[in-house]
Amino acid sequence: MDVDLVLRSTRVITPGGTRPASIAVSGGTIAAVLPYDAGTPPGARLEDVGDDVVLPGLVDTHVHVNDPGRTEWEGFWTATRAAAAGGITTLLDMPLNSLPPTTTVANLRVKREVARAKAHVDVGFWGGALPDNVKDLRPLHDAGVFGFKCFLSPSGVEEFPELDQERLATSLAEVSGFDGLMIVHAEDPHHLAAAPQRPGPAYADFLASRPRDAENTAIGNLVDQARRLNARVHVLHLSSADALPLIAAAKAEGVRITVESCPHFLTLTAEEVPDGATEFKCCPPIREAANQDALWQGLADGTIDCVVSDHSPSTTDLKTPDFASAWGGISSLQLGLPAIWTEARRRGHTLEDVARWMSEGPARLAGLHRKGAITAGRDADFAVLDPDATFTVDPAELQHRNRITAYAGRTLSGVVTSTWLRGERIADRGTLTGPTGRLLERTT
Repeated sequence: MDVDLVLRSTRVITPGGTRPASIAVSGGTIAAVLPYDAGTPPGARLEDVGDDVVLPGLVDTHVHVNDPGRTEWEGFWTATRAAAAGGITTLLDMPLNSLPPTTTVANLRVKREVARAKAHVDVGFWGGALPDNVKDLRPLHDAGVFGFKCFLSPSGVEEFPELDQERLATSLAEVSGFDGLMIVHAEDPHHLAAAPQRPGPAYADFLASRPRDAENTAIGNLVDQARRLNARVHVLHLSSADALPLIAAAKAEGVRITVESCPHFLTLTAEEVPDGATEFKCCPPIREAANQDALWQGLADGTIDCVVSDHSPSTTDLKTPDFASAWGGISSLQLGLPAIWTEARRRGHTLEDVARWMSEGPARLAGLHRKGAITAGRDADFAVLDPDATFTVDPAELQHRNRITAYAGRTLSGVVTSTWLRGERIADRGTLTGPTGRLLERTT
């Protein structure tokens, strides 16, 4: 083997479990996972991280970068630096909140050109499914997007309208024709319209305006459509644990459905959201503690396939104290790993579980066959974590463009000491290198 790097730790998370190991890297690829005391080949450099845990680099398949067009909200330079600082080595950009949205091949080219020189981590792209762009879905698929996002209720931006059930069926039929993936913001617009709408700073009023039934009904309808069309579908940012039995039954039946949840649903609760604190606003919303307990059970039993950020930032002025009018989105790209690890450990889970939820699961969802595991033949992407170190979240230390976050002031466990992309260290205790990420395309 022409090995150029050996990364050594007493705790390396591999598909076979956690063990002392030396990871041999050749040309950005994992050549072998060797015994801990294996010798270092001539010409290779040894990096020994001691007892810090080496996880496969995290994969975040739900990030709103907003670049170009709304770069005052976020951008590829800042978002990918935040990702690198948080142990994320691959992210997939959502098709909306940028201008233009990623709904045609021409718009995809614009997005790629903007991202190319700014990416500190590897970046791929979702396409968008709109009421009037069915003709664009196959060309976008052929151009390498990883799937298609749609909304079943208003998205919040006028250039990305939602699909009704008829248009969802039309788009799903088109996408299933080439075995593509449809990822779905699943809230039923009729339930939302019927819910009480009381503007103001009270979080309880906002929570009542986004009832669980809106999610449950939309997911039920999606299951019916996926079953009828044999389509691959994915439920984004699951908030309502009431939908878990329906999802589990659909999976057992053979419906091709997967589901994600997010750090904010798994670590924050409605009971602790102060009135007027719209940094906690997202759609669907953060729900009660009992609901959160059920979501964790869904993770434990495999009904929930992965945990991703839904990083959806905005400028501070859009986070007005009125929950009805404030922009909905939580900035957590840099903090997802410690947030989840803090709560996972409290509930008796391991870092192997976290790696499965935040690296292996998202990589499998997107078909990123070179990502998601520390094993020979995969990209040499690593997140190195001191799991026992703690820190208090200071927004001023975040790499996000707008440093407003629901996690401000929280003490979290787990400090990312370094991040590695294809065998190169891209973050080292808060110090980041220049942009070295690549643009990814779906390959199967």
